[in-house]
Amino acid sequence: MSEAFRQLGTPTPGGIVCTADHASNHVPADIDLGIPAHLLHEHIAVDIGTAAIAELLARDHTIPAHIAAVSRLVCDLNREETAPGLVPEASDGHPIPGNVGADREGRLNRFHRPYHTAFEQWLAAAEPALILSLHSFTPRLASRDEPRPWQVGVLYNQDDRAARIAIPLLAAEGLNVGDNLPYSGRDLNYTMNRHAEARGRAYLGIELRQDLVQTAETHTRWAALLANIAQRVASALA
Repeated sequence: MSEAFRQLGTPTPGGIVCTADHASNHVPADIDLGIPAHLLHEHIAVDIGTAAIAELLARDHTIPAHIAAVSRLVCDLNREETAPGLVPEASDGHPIPGNVGADREGRLNRFHRPYHTAFEQWLAAAEPALILSLHSFTPRLASRDEPRPWQVGVLYNQDDRAARIAIPLLAAEGLNVGDNLPYSGRDLNYTMNRHAEARGRAYLGIELRQDLVQTAETHTRWAALLANIAQRVASALA
């Protein structure tokens, strides 16, 4: 569909949609990041598990998905256009030499702007009741010592309507839930700030711990759980 994104399903008015900003580890052939190939399969390049879960949400749970098609190391789609980390020169202690001196404007025009323009058009055509923003996080950063015990995090900036409903629902499933953890949506929330908060659209920002989303079985289980939670949140907001 595009170098920057792919879309599965069609949004419906009053429904739920999913977006996954970091779901791909793809690096176009004409871009050399200058990093070992194994890093493309680690969290600095991709939100592990999110592509499979977003696909299942679209296929099995009638929650259409707008999914990134390029690695965050090429262009981080969940960063402001002016953010230093948009084209990262290092990530979690790993240098990204191919991004030093990169054509930032070129990557904005090629990836970032098409991704967000398409998402905005997709939302405007249907005005869904809830946006499910799907990410995943590593159990421990290589550059930090402390573990991250939460199994799922719920992130938000100023609009916490959906979060306040979802957190107790997830906790009732026996999960260790991070309230604006492992990091705060007040710091990193660009896609939802732009397409949800700025437009008054309700959204549910979800972070899944990556060691819990490694297999097809766990992808299926999380997709079903998140679909159920999102539907209950959307109903409560109506």
